[in-house]
Amino acid sequence: MKPEEIRKLEAYFKRTFNQSIVIKARPRKDESAEVYLGDEFLGVIFRDEEDGELSYNFSMAVLDIDL
Repeated sequence: MKPEEIRKLEAYFKRTFNQSIVIKARPRKDESAEVYLGDEFLGVIFRDEEDGELSYNFSMAVLDIDL
């Protein structure tokens, strides 16, 4: 993802969820970025451009030991 996309997504996540959220580019991956809450990894945002429409999909796994 481009740096300006990451900045926009990070601003949205901070407004919507928590000010401590940080979004980082993934090495060698152009279509996704990693989401962190402080130092803790939360999940991945995937960029999806289909039929001329752009959307983002946030994927987060919850382990049973965390419940």
